[in-house]
Amino acid sequence: MDKKRKVRVMYGMIELFFARIGTPFVRLYGKIVDFGKFVEFQMRLLPLYVVKPYRMREFFQQMESIGIGTLGVILLTALFTGMVEAIQLYHGFHRFNAESFMGYTIFVSISRELGPVFAALMLTSRAISAMAAELGTMRVTEQIDAIETLAVDSKKYLVIPRILATTISLPLLVIVFDFVGNISAYLISTEALGVNPVSYQNTVQQYLQFADIGTGVLKAFVFGFLISSIGTYLGYIARGGARGVGQATTAAVVYSAITIFAANYFLSSLFLFLDW
Repeated sequence: MDKKRKVRVMYGMIELFFARIGTPFVRLYGKIVDFGKFVEFQMRLLPLYVVKPYRMREFFQQMESIGIGTLGVILLTALFTGMVEAIQLYHGFHRFNAESFMGYTIFVSISRELGPVFAALMLTSRAISAMAAELGTMRVTEQIDAIETLAVDSKKYLVIPRILATTISLPLLVIVFDFVGNISAYLISTEALGVNPVSYQNTVQQYLQFADIGTGVLKAFVFGFLISSIGTYLGYIARGGARGVGQATTAAVVYSAITIFAANYFLSSLFLFLDW
């Protein structure tokens, strides 16, 4: 009996050991498989961008919903971002009597980093979540299946216009964000904090380069394509009724936010390497 008990204990310990190390690997394998399905889905979409029909009506409807619908929150976010940026930088620059350099520093930080990242996050919370929920609801209520039975490519009709509209809308929203953020920072710096407006403007004019604006807009194109691809994919494959729609919407927001930060790091590193 003692030997059998020892054998059972030994097998139990071995089973527990492999369960502990196996579960993370199984989960990781599941994530890899899911990512592979996402890539396969995007590869199948590539020919649909250029073949007719182009669905221009749906494209402009999505432009209105995504771009104009997100404009309000972009304006508010940019307004307060610029004001906070001015206040925080003033404390640091004032210690070294270098307030005149605030203009260029604020402009670069907003146009290169804060503008594209914050605008993409706001668009994710406002539009990508709605996008995933809408497509997920259409999937679980079999509306997508009904579209397919009418000999209409549901991906071409539902997914492509949303991706294109987001990819084009986000750079435009970033330009608005940069303008409002820098204007609010300028007004707070000169009117409330007492920074010399002439020196503020001179540093911007002296050191500003086209790349300071172009890199942020280019980031917005990449962010827009990535987050819209994630949102449409998760909504399109949603299953499991109302709970599945909720899970798809949550996953779309979380994955999109993580993708924005990760892509921002790699793009910033690339621009540094290219000396842009």
